[in-house]
Amino acid sequence: MPTTPVTSLDQLNLAFAERFNARDIEGLLALNLPDAVFAPAPGHPVEGEDSIRGALEQFLALGLPITMNVRHVFEAGFVGLAVADWTLEGTGPDGSEVKLGGSTADVAVHDDEHGWRYAIDNPFGTA
Repeated sequence: MPTTPVTSLDQLNLAFAERFNARDIEGLLALNLPDAVFAPAPGHPVEGEDSIRGALEQFLALGLPITMNVRHVFEAGFVGLAVADWTLEGTGPDGSEVKLGGSTADVAVHDDEHGWRYAIDNPFGTA
């Protein structure tokens, strides 16, 4: 199923949240460049679609919604930095309380065909 390109950088993190909450793994992956880097835990980045898919599926397996609040976006031509606060909390599938969150520091790239996509998705920012 084709996904709509993100045409405004301040909408990239919100598109991530929307697709995450819809459990749309293909839509989430479409938000990445082919050689994107994702840091599912501080200091432990993964690269490539298969690794990113696996990391995202672990977050999706929690069955909890994500909330996202975009704080800042900065653009220099076709490169951008998006900073957003996010939370993922509630009762996990095993009955334990889950409380994850952070402030992103995401590098994105724009092209006319695909819109804004993540080059580096760093949900824990400077952690």
